[in-house]
Amino acid sequence: MNIEIEREEDDRWIAEVPDLHGVMVYGQNQEEAISKVEVLALRVIADQLEHGERILGLRDIFAVPA
Repeated sequence: MNIEIEREEDDRWIAEVPDLHGVMVYGQNQEEAISKVEVLALRVIADQLEHGERILGLRDIFAVPA
């Protein structure tokens, strides 16, 4: 999943994972914003899994041998 990041006019950084609705965070610097958005994305993915939702690209992470 791609992370989009940009610097706001007030010098905060905003990071977003467009493939996951609502996964957007602010950070004081670029590294903090990226770290925080990764954590939030993983939480959202875990919640989706617990509720039986399909997650695009998950087969690239987990594979069950035939």
